[in-house]
Amino acid sequence: MNKINNIIPSAAKKGAFLAPLAGISDLLFRRMARAQGCALAYTEMISSNGLIRKTDKTYEYLRTCSDDRPLGAQIFGADPEIMAEAARIVEASGVDLIDINMGCPVRKVVKSGAGAILMKDPALIAQIVRAVKKAVKIPVTTKIRSGWNRSSINAVEVARIIEDAGADAITVHARTADQGYSGQADWKIIASVKKAVKIPVTGNGDIRQPSDAVNMLKETSCDAVMVGRGALGNPWIFKGIAQIFGEQQENYMPSLDERLEMIENHWQMEEQFRGEKLSRKTFHKHILWYTKGLDNSHKFRELAGKLKDKESILHELNEYFRSLKTCES
Repeated sequence: MNKINNIIPSAAKKGAFLAPLAGISDLLFRRMARAQGCALAYTEMISSNGLIRKTDKTYEYLRTCSDDRPLGAQIFGADPEIMAEAARIVEASGVDLIDINMGCPVRKVVKSGAGAILMKDPALIAQIVRAVKKAVKIPVTTKIRSGWNRSSINAVEVARIIEDAGADAITVHARTADQGYSGQADWKIIASVKKAVKIPVTGNGDIRQPSDAVNMLKETSCDAVMVGRGALGNPWIFKGIAQIFGEQQENYMPSLDERLEMIENHWQMEEQFRGEKLSRKTFHKHILWYTKGLDNSHKFRELAGKLKDKESILHELNEYFRSLKTCES
C-alpha cells in the first residue's frame, strides 16, 4: 500500500491539517498547532532554486524535530529538473511527504514562473510532477487553486493531469489566483475535483471555526480539511476540529487567562527560537492576531504598534486583559 494511503486518511481522522503559510508556519508555529490537535503540518513554501544553491535561509525552512510529525515540505519552482533535485534534498531531510506549490499568487513567485501561474500551463505541471515523483520514494502531493481567474476555472482538468502524472494526493484552495486571499472560497470546486480523481483530496479555504470543517466535508466529500489563515491567533481551532472529529462535545475556546498565557508562552518560545532582538519584530503580528476580535482590541492593537520594547508591550497586554476580565465580572 502506498504510504500516502496511510498518511492522509489516518491524519484526517484525527483532525485538520495546517497549511504551508509563508512567513508563519515555521517549526515553532507548527509545534504550537500540533499541541492543539493539528494532525498534519506543512513547512513554509521552500524555493527549489534556494535548495540547489544551498542558501542557509532556505535550509532553515526544513528545520524540524521528532515531535513535528507527520510533516510535509512544500517546494516551489518552474523547472522540472531543478524541482526534482530539490525534492531529493528535501527527502534526505527526513520529511514524510513533498508537496508542490501550484497556488501561491504572490507576484514575486508568479513572475518566476512558479506558484499559481502554473495553473495556466497544465503541460508544465505534468512535467514537474513526473520529475519530482521519479526523483523520490516518499509521497508527492500538490496544492492548486481553482484556476488563474474566474474565466479560467480549470482545477478539475489540472487535477486529472496531476493524478495521471503520478501524484499521490492533491489539495485544492477553492479560490482563483486573482482572488488572492479575498472573497469567498467556492467549495463546489473542491467537490468537483473529488468526483474527478481517485487520489485523496484535501479541501482548503474559509475554515474559520470547527463547524466549517464539518460543513466542508459534508458539502464536498473531500478526504481531509486544511486550515490556513483561520489558525492565525487561533491555534485552538485545531482542538475544536479534533473534538468534533472524535465525536466529542465542542469545547475549545480558551478563557482570557488561558489566552494570555498562550501569548506569553508563545513569545517566550519565539525568543528561544529566534533570539530576543529578532523575536520583537517577528512576534508583533502574532500579538495582533491573538487579540483580533476581542472587545476594544483596536485601542490595544494601535498602542502595541507604537511600542518598541517587550516590557512595555507585555505591561499593556496584561493591563488590557485585566480590563477584559473586569468587564466579564
